[in-house]
Amino acid sequence: MSNETIYRSITDWAEEDRPREKMLLKGYQSLSDAELIAILLGSGSIGVSAVSLAQEILASVENNLHELGKRSIKELQRFKGVGEAKAVSIAAALELGRRRQISDIRERPRIGTSRDAFNVIAPLLTDLHHEEFWLLLMNKACEVIARKKLSTGGSAGTVADVKLAFKIALDAHASAVIAVHNHPSGNLKPSDADVDLTRKMKEAGKILDLPLLDHLIVSERGYYSFADEGII
Repeated sequence: MSNETIYRSITDWAEEDRPREKMLLKGYQSLSDAELIAILLGSGSIGVSAVSLAQEILASVENNLHELGKRSIKELQRFKGVGEAKAVSIAAALELGRRRQISDIRERPRIGTSRDAFNVIAPLLTDLHHEEFWLLLMNKACEVIARKKLSTGGSAGTVADVKLAFKIALDAHASAVIAVHNHPSGNLKPSDADVDLTRKMKEAGKILDLPLLDHLIVSERGYYSFADEGII
């Protein structure tokens, strides 16, 4: 009998171990991360409730949901009581949460600091295993009007075309640009290529009267701002 079919009925759980009922009575905000994952699991295994199994899964990533989002279906299936269907449910929910974060910007957040820019772009980049280069396009009020991906690369780098970057910005009628790319390794120190690209983009922006306000390197550990460091 598979791990998917060996479980205790939810009616056999202790009252505090019934996250679905708790959600209905108190709302989803009352649930812990483990309880939310337990709802996705639906059941545990022999002697282990869904909540306990969820706690075990979270403990393996030090309760870091960003790290859990990086786990593959096969890696999730390594937990006793997690078959393919449950692993897919967890992965799908985490991906849906990520997509919610990167859905179309409606309120047009205003960028006043590098931290503001990081908060706008972080959900797209911090849990990737490869590098991507993005543009934050802003109007004259420094409000973000769009986030555009310029390129996708491997784990060690990606190529950004300066001409294409400013074509995208001009086509969107942007008044200013912030460049952003991630370092999957977590190392936030800019490479020589990063510095050279930033200088090229800065000069191109001056010519086009479309200033490059900043270039961020982001990772799950935080970010590096070329503007804050006085390079722009």
